[in-house]
Amino acid sequence: MPDQSILLVISGGIAAYKSLELIRELGRAGVRARVILTRAAQEFVTPLSVSALSGEKCFTELFDLDDEAEMGHIELSRSTDLVVVCPATADLMAKTANGHADDLASTMLLATDKQVLFVPAMNVRMWEHEAVKRNVAQLRQDGAIVMEPDEGLMACGEFGPGRLPDVPAIKQAILSALQPKRDLSGKHFIITAGPTVEPIDPVRFLSNHSSGRQGYAIAEALISRGAKVTLVSGPVALPPPAGADLVSVKTAVEMLGAVQNALPADGFISVAAVADWRPSSSSDTKLKLKGENAPAMIELTENPDILKTISHLSDERPELVIGFAAETNDMETHAQGKLARKGCDWIIANDVSGDVMGGLNNKVSLYSTTGVEHSDWADKASIAKWIVDRVADKLT
Repeated sequence: MPDQSILLVISGGIAAYKSLELIRELGRAGVRARVILTRAAQEFVTPLSVSALSGEKCFTELFDLDDEAEMGHIELSRSTDLVVVCPATADLMAKTANGHADDLASTMLLATDKQVLFVPAMNVRMWEHEAVKRNVAQLRQDGAIVMEPDEGLMACGEFGPGRLPDVPAIKQAILSALQPKRDLSGKHFIITAGPTVEPIDPVRFLSNHSSGRQGYAIAEALISRGAKVTLVSGPVALPPPAGADLVSVKTAVEMLGAVQNALPADGFISVAAVADWRPSSSSDTKLKLKGENAPAMIELTENPDILKTISHLSDERPELVIGFAAETNDMETHAQGKLARKGCDWIIANDVSGDVMGGLNNKVSLYSTTGVEHSDWADKASIAKWIVDRVADKLT
């Protein structure tokens, strides 16, 4: 997906601060944000903080001499791919539903010819009020997307529906609205991501530096194209993509079992950094030093080869099986060798000799029996889209 843009309206409410995180996360996904701050929103976030994160001028006033000399509210409403109101207050939704226009945000919302996505956040009693229900119904009837708020404890101390959805869920809704292409609808993909953890004793384990970011980004990109995704993940510090069926595991044995239980699938993408070995036995109590110079001996046994196992299934083999190869040297030789040994359809190789394994950016090479294709150096969300574009070409 080429770079796209949204016009983000931040209205007044304590949840407004989360819009700053949303701007940053969208930027990582290649989506630029121009922002309108309502007067009430400026009680919670400042135009300076918004501009610093978005890299764009922040708009606040309808009667701005410079902007309105060029009919700024019209230009803003048309020069975008999507209008997002986050957080959407009861007041601003009421204005839009009933055709009121008394400030820059409400005027723009009536002047736009683009899809509008509202992300409500308000007190539970407000959300459940009959007037708000009527306005939400009217907005949806008029063609707007109105997300359902989350349920939970609110800043006011009350509990119930009305909380702003989590930023990953909002981001996914925006990406889906920006990408109406749903060419992977009806397809099921199983993705493994993150490290595995192989216990030595109750406090020690064998693992690696995988952050899970690339696998999670691929899951998110697939979901945005309409796919059903089962995400089998080792321990990571990431929220699961909205819409993914998350299966949390620790060991390689558990990961293989989860993948097999999730079959059948149209595609299997083995992104996880699976430990090649595990201790032959794990102690139930913490192992103690023996003293002197006696080395601690750990007997290792080979872990199951998840990619090879799925590649060689006689029944329920996915149509497309993709493995990842994290290499530090001779990448092409190792990738082509792995492609032949594992029996998969593609190997996606990357050089992890720097900070790729735990970092935000990546560059990959896709190896198949017909040749090799190289991506540019980019953030992992962009790499995920590059991969998913090729998956869609193969399966549709």
